Amino acid sequence: MIELVKNTKIDFMGLKKYAFAFSSILVLTGFVGTVQIYRGKANLGIDLAGGTSIQMKFEKPFSMDEIRSLLAKAGHGEATLQEVPGENILLVKLRALGNQDEKMVADPMVNLLRTSLPGNPFIVESVSEIGPAIGHKLRRDAELAMLISALAIIIYLAWRFEFKFGVAAAIATFHDIFAIVGIFWILGIEKDLLFITALLTIGGYSLTDTVVVFDRIRENIRLRKKGTFSETINLSVNEVLSRTIVTSLTVFIATLSLLIFGGIVLHNFALALAMGIVVGTYSSVFVASPIIALWRGEKMTEVKR
Repeated sequence: MIELVKNTKIDFMGLKKYAFAFSSILVLTGFVGTVQIYRGKANLGIDLAGGTSIQMKFEKPFSMDEIRSLLAKAGHGEATLQEVPGENILLVKLRALGNQDEKMVADPMVNLLRTSLPGNPFIVESVSEIGPAIGHKLRRDAELAMLISALAIIIYLAWRFEFKFGVAAAIATFHDIFAIVGIFWILGIEKDLLFITALLTIGGYSLTDTVVVFDRIRENIRLRKKGTFSETINLSVNEVLSRTIVTSLTVFIATLSLLIFGGIVLHNFALALAMGIVVGTYSSVFVASPIIALWRGEKMTEVKR
């Protein structure tokens, strides 16, 4: 009901060369990042790489720099530290080293902090450990889930539209996933199971946005019967542009709230979602639709149902 923009006549297809160049960089970066994740060389959380997580609640505020220095002197410089602001909670994550038992990792570290910070007592709220084999299996399961999702997308859109639409939507979905993986890899942000969840959510959002554009393209092909396919795509995208902006903006604001107020545990998840909304909206217009135009050509053949 809300129209932020009206009667636009933007030549989206005229920008496809620049969009493809930009998207190629995103996908290439994401591919490199994916290879690094598969090799275990990226910044993987203990969910995927295996390791020990220790959550402690302090009586008073503490200094992250002081704790980081203490752990570095004790040989734990690779430990990942996360603070829950305002709650005096510290989360320490250590990657797996061989077949060490979690107590062999957790107990010395807890004793070190108790001895070094006698004026700020704390309690250990939880200690969890994930073995490297489990982390490897979780990575494999995540890859399988994404492949099954892509196959389902192709089958669904091939049934609802035609095979070419399904392949284009699948390519756009993987474009978005690779883009977020690449950005996270470049920024060195930790990737865990919540990150995988965010990727699958982004894929679903991107598909929904793409289907809206495809629906309008199909309708306009039946109504117009004239002109080129690129002109029909431009018309269709301009007609749904206001809806796309309103939807994306609404979801982005909700995700931004989660990013700001959701706490440290959900921070990376919300950040991936926020980036994914932007990239997903972009790909619906500049990736999925141009692929259809290049594949089908400019002839206005009716979409098969």
